[in-house]
Amino acid sequence: MVRSLVVCFSIFLSSSLAYAQLDQIEKRLGMGNANSLSDSKVASGLKEALQVGASNSVKITGKTDGYFKNEAIKILMPSNLRPLEKGLRAVGFGPNIDTFILSMNRSAEAAAPAARTIFTDAILAMTFDDARKILSGGDTAATDYFKAKTTEHLTAAFRPFVEKTMSENGVMKQYNGLTEQYQSIPFAKNQTFDVNKYVVEKALDGLFYELAAQERQIRTNPAARTTSLLKEVFGGSRK
Repeated sequence: MVRSLVVCFSIFLSSSLAYAQLDQIEKRLGMGNANSLSDSKVASGLKEALQVGASNSVKITGKTDGYFKNEAIKILMPSNLRPLEKGLRAVGFGPNIDTFILSMNRSAEAAAPAARTIFTDAILAMTFDDARKILSGGDTAATDYFKAKTTEHLTAAFRPFVEKTMSENGVMKQYNGLTEQYQSIPFAKNQTFDVNKYVVEKALDGLFYELAAQERQIRTNPAARTTSLLKEVFGGSRK
């Protein structure tokens, strides 16, 4: 009888320890609260978070100086054109370079709002499995989801918009003028560059940078969880 009690107690103790270890693993993975919520609530919470983050990132980038006065995402001369910039500044064309850089940033700022509809479509297409993976993922898991789902569509949408805006802002005219001036400098090398493609890529980089910042806020800062649903879904996801 005593032996049986000892065996039962040992089994119970082992099971309790295993359960406790599993619980700790889940907490470290951030799944403790996620598993206690229904799929529909997790998905709703994620979609709400993505809507908040996407809306804020578009607002931040899609306004005057959204790129230009944000040192983290400001569009500068591309690295392969730095010799052109240095050469032109050396012979007095610094103001022209500054105007060109400003125009690239203005074009990105004008294009950014086009992301709103594409982001919304990606949110609506999210599955329950996507939602749980995002909730239990890293601090930028939602941003990574957006990148995978929207980059191709955003590039296609931004390109004509950027081309139109850059044309209206005289960016290509400025660029052609700068390259002509650079070519007049002795020993200067020919430069060929797709400015439109560069601005589109940098515009998307800046947009995703701000989206990641918004996501980190919601995940790590309780004050950023502005609704009861966000507090419930994200409140226990990082125990």
